[in-house]
Amino acid sequence: MHSHMERILWNQDQISLRVSELAAQIRADFNASSPPPVVVGVATGAFLFLADLVRRIDLPITVDFVRVESYGSGTESNARPTISFDLKLDINARHVILVEDIVDTGHTLSRVIAHLKSKGASSVSVCTFLDKPSRRKVRFQLVGEGKFYRGFECPDYFVVGYGMDFAELYRNLPYIGVLKPEHYKRSYIS
Repeated sequence: MHSHMERILWNQDQISLRVSELAAQIRADFNASSPPPVVVGVATGAFLFLADLVRRIDLPITVDFVRVESYGSGTESNARPTISFDLKLDINARHVILVEDIVDTGHTLSRVIAHLKSKGASSVSVCTFLDKPSRRKVRFQLVGEGKFYRGFECPDYFVVGYGMDFAELYRNLPYIGVLKPEHYKRSYIS
């Protein structure tokens, strides 16, 4: 799998340091929050980031997941994300921190924020590991006193690793790498 990478953008040490910094920001911003925030991960891409992040937030938080489908096995969002697995926790009148692996076009994020608002969240903050503002097509609006936390600004490459995939592969890489185009332009991975 490592030979499928064109280059590594962020290694394990850089990722670990940045996750610690984000957790410290969140801890400071939500320290006096009552009730404590609900952290909602967008499955499946955010699972590694979410696990590392919540273990470093020294607050009494609860964790839940939503699953959103928007890519299939391609490299472009279909611009019509659907929620295929919903929350089990009640978020009415709660502060929600939505944890994403990457914010690209903004379609998925906008859809999930609207969904959380419809469930009564008093505020929605977003903590994304990667942000690609150059690809934004939809402006998303945070709810209430929501904040935007960003790990790294990502150049316009197709990246995998640290939970992010291509056709469900590469999630287990401990770094963020740029996938060589020949590996996502074929219909299979060798």
